[in-house]
Amino acid sequence: MVEMINPIGLIGAYLLDFILGDPEWPFHPIRVIGKTIEYLEIFLRRIKKNILGEKTMGILLCAFVVISTYGITWSIIYLSYRLNIYLGISVTVLLAYTTLSIRSLGKSAYQVRNCLKEGDEDGARKKLSLIVGRDTMELDRSGIIRATIETVAENTSDGIIAPIFYLVLGGPPLGMAYKAVNTLDSMVGYKNERYLALGWASAKLDDIANYIPARITGILLIAAALILRKDWKSAYLTVKKDAKKHMSPNSGYPESAVAGALRIQLGGTNHYGGIPVKTALLGNNRVELSDGTIGEVVSMMYLTSLIMILLCVLIMGLMR
Repeated sequence: MVEMINPIGLIGAYLLDFILGDPEWPFHPIRVIGKTIEYLEIFLRRIKKNILGEKTMGILLCAFVVISTYGITWSIIYLSYRLNIYLGISVTVLLAYTTLSIRSLGKSAYQVRNCLKEGDEDGARKKLSLIVGRDTMELDRSGIIRATIETVAENTSDGIIAPIFYLVLGGPPLGMAYKAVNTLDSMVGYKNERYLALGWASAKLDDIANYIPARITGILLIAAALILRKDWKSAYLTVKKDAKKHMSPNSGYPESAVAGALRIQLGGTNHYGGIPVKTALLGNNRVELSDGTIGEVVSMMYLTSLIMILLCVLIMGLMR
């Protein structure tokens, strides 16, 4: 029997990501998933619409990518264990490691902050454009900081807590399947003319997959605020008051927790492809945004990931 992940393996994957960051492998699993989605989209769009509707194509795209990702990951682990138990353990930990984005998220945020500290706002906008989907070239200093804080908060859920959650539930196969869902949403889940129908299934599945992890993230961010001596009471009240105002059913929980803890206000008008999109205001503007605020949210992200790992290891140990 193949054991998908155990507490030691989970800690190993976490430490690899924390120390090394996202590996620059040409065949990184997430990059392979992304390329697969690109090719499948091109192929499916060549099918005449009167044969297969765009929404149906999107459902097929979503189902194929997620199911095949799970199956291939499971098969790789199974075959590795058949060859050698130590190879199986190593492959399991490595695959789990590639689902996490702890160090890379912190590094990206710090790169934006460092540019701002040096007065290089153009450089900050360019660095920011690598980690957000919104337009960045017209953002002022405050807009750059807000966008960075929002993406760190949101990706604390999507890139850290959710993968850990699914790794614990079903090992790397389920963790990688979640990353496939998340990648699908980031590539085709837009609500514009091109993707409204094709990306419908991917966007819906991403909302479902992140429902529980987003709420766990909100709770853990409040706990991190307490430990770091931030305003944890405000974090709790802001989540309770503002989380459901967000246009996303999930993103409001980590973002409102951060807004409350740091006594800042997030949300407002963002531009995507030149089109303005108004988002709900989260929190109260009691503290002015600064480059130091980016460091504070990164600290909260790191501590939240550590709390999640410790809780999961404890739960897994008690269940064994």
